[in-house]
Amino acid sequence: MRFSPRAVGLLAVVVTVTIWTGFIVIARASAQRTLTPLDIALLRITGASLVLLPWGWWMVRRRVQALGASAPPSSLAGISPLPLRTTALLGLFGGLLYALLAYAGFFHAPATHASVLMPGSLPLWTALLAAWLLRDHITPLRAAGLALIVAGDLLVGGRSLLAAFSGGDVWKGDLLFMLAAACWATYSVLARRHAVDAVQATIAITALACLVYVPAYALLIALGAVTSHLAQAPWTEIAFQMAFQGGGSVVVSGIAFTRMIQHFGPVRSTMITALVPGLSAMGAVLFLGEPMHWSLVAGLLLVTAGILVGVLRTNPSPAAPANTAPRRAVP
Repeated sequence: MRFSPRAVGLLAVVVTVTIWTGFIVIARASAQRTLTPLDIALLRITGASLVLLPWGWWMVRRRVQALGASAPPSSLAGISPLPLRTTALLGLFGGLLYALLAYAGFFHAPATHASVLMPGSLPLWTALLAAWLLRDHITPLRAAGLALIVAGDLLVGGRSLLAAFSGGDVWKGDLLFMLAAACWATYSVLARRHAVDAVQATIAITALACLVYVPAYALLIALGAVTSHLAQAPWTEIAFQMAFQGGGSVVVSGIAFTRMIQHFGPVRSTMITALVPGLSAMGAVLFLGEPMHWSLVAGLLLVTAGILVGVLRTNPSPAAPANTAPRRAVP
């Protein structure tokens, strides 16, 4: 059965929103348990690599057998189906920096802050980068939506920044969340600019992250430069992190998000995630017992309103066919 491009795009939206919501709540809960941010990043990368690296090797081998010398170049010992430069760019922002910054943020700031600042600031960064790199036009209505997002982010981040003068460190987590969103926005725009296939892009960022991060992590542990709590963590926690952070957040969500970019474009895709701030904030209150201050509620409402303005009042970009990369290079 073949689905229409619109049906594939809408399914990608549902999958992305669900996993992103769970990611924020689960990552904050994980920060309160045994593992360190570097440990969780390792399990995320290794969990995804177990699925994606054999897939990448098979994909490259099959393409070479079919096309021979005319096959497009692959990289990283034949496990990334994309050229080396594209793999490095996408992998740096979408594979390495995003995970490290996001997981570190959860060790300083609550999930309610992450629910506003990560998916909330993502449309802002994406719109600015798309305007710069893809010559995408920021309409007056979209600018109004982005202004609401900035106001909401300032309400949330400004409160913790003021608390820093009395010794608080929540602002560190807020800053890390904003930087993580900027990295994911950069990946989104680059994925559109290079017109990459959803599966190939996800394999490429995982391949780079695995070949760079895993040896660096092992070296730092051997030198005593960082501390690992993997030996103290129960095997159930390790298995769960590999399955959810690696299999869910990278493999399933990564492919779904990139597919959403192909159909809706990078700016509209990041704005479609309007449900994530509200759902994840509710999850943090219900499941983690986090308080909901007035500034968080106001910031959440402003961010959600800003995202909705950008989604509902912006004409969608022409959809690319579901089984091909988009031709329009405007991130």
